Amino acid sequence: MTSKATSVEEYLLELSEDRRTAIQAVREVILANKPSEIEEGMQYGSIGYYVPHSVYPAGYHCDPKQPLPYIGLASQKNHMGVYMFCMYVRSSEVEKFKARYTATGKKLDMGASCVRFKKLEDLPLDVIGQTVKELTLESFLEAYETGKPAPKKKK
Repeated sequence: MTSKATSVEEYLLELSEDRRTAIQAVREVILANKPSEIEEGMQYGSIGYYVPHSVYPAGYHCDPKQPLPYIGLASQKNHMGVYMFCMYVRSSEVEKFKARYTATGKKLDMGASCVRFKKLEDLPLDVIGQTVKELTLESFLEAYETGKPAPKKKK
């Protein structure tokens, strides 16, 4: 569900207590492990961690006015999700993440762009933290630049 909150604090206050506790726990792991250049704020109606224009002036190729998304964290209607765009730009990172996750014995519910969970106990926070810590800003930007679609030609 897309929120109209204008700050992370406002977003968290909109959540039920159990969801707020879970999202806050994941948020703390992300904040403790993200590259220092990555900023936190609201993006696309949820908590976003992104590469600011001061670091990557081109912005997000889908909408250059937006900073480049790195990770998203959201409470959806039927689940909560960690949108690890930083990982999805390299298939080798996705495979490494899957192996680590399944090694914990927890059931992985992974979509095309997110890891879904219903309660905090379903999510191995150490695996999230380790993945975020290992994905450097430099390697993310390199993979993003290599894999992004070519600009559309104007008619």
